[in-house]
Amino acid sequence: MSVRRNRGISSTQTTLEILQVVRRLESAGVTEIANELGVAKSTVHRHLTTLLEDQYLVREGDAYELSFRFLSLGEYVRTRNARFRTAERKVHHLAERTGERCQFIVEEHGYAVYIHVAMGDRAVRTDSALGKRVPMNAVSAGKAILSRLPDEQLRDILDRRGLPARTPNTITDESALLEDLQRTRERGFALNDEESTLGLRAISVPATDLHGNVIGAFGVSGPTHRFRGDRFREELPDLLLGAVNEFELDIQHQ
Repeated sequence: MSVRRNRGISSTQTTLEILQVVRRLESAGVTEIANELGVAKSTVHRHLTTLLEDQYLVREGDAYELSFRFLSLGEYVRTRNARFRTAERKVHHLAERTGERCQFIVEEHGYAVYIHVAMGDRAVRTDSALGKRVPMNAVSAGKAILSRLPDEQLRDILDRRGLPARTPNTITDESALLEDLQRTRERGFALNDEESTLGLRAISVPATDLHGNVIGAFGVSGPTHRFRGDRFREELPDLLLGAVNEFELDIQHQ
């Protein structure tokens, strides 16, 4: 059952929570949604009727699913400015060069959000789908971004989101994380050593604009047996650093 929050417009909050339930369950009926949220079936039915009429849901029998209308909204957000479109091309190029899974991640509301992902010919699949939000401290891209944020913004994210663990290797101690971020600043890239998924390592490099504001981070990830030694700590980081340098030069003229 979801936790009810006492902020915003309650009817709008209920609509959003219904959408989240339908997304999580993939397909759900009125009774199922009402039980999940702890609200009256009549209330759920009114919201579902509106969402169906406005084409944000489709109905199969008595069950509701998200409609493809969200696809156009998501694609707009993902490519809404030239920088993000340039980042998408760079991610695909990196996947071709490395043969691994590559991604571009941004910070939003204190989370690391995947907005571009490309699979090389040797890439392993994980649960990090487009739009997925994960703790900043658990992924290399999140740590890369944190390393370039102003102290006040960094402090705000740590206070709001904490340092949740994804695996036994996730950094959950603030002092240890700050030390890791300092190493990231010094070498220019962040490492993820099975901190988000056991058996997976990743490298990420932050990208900034002309004024030093962080835009996001490019990353490459793969299984520990391929991401080790010089490839993990020198070859792939050097490739990413070069790619980010090219990206930053490209966006100067946009």
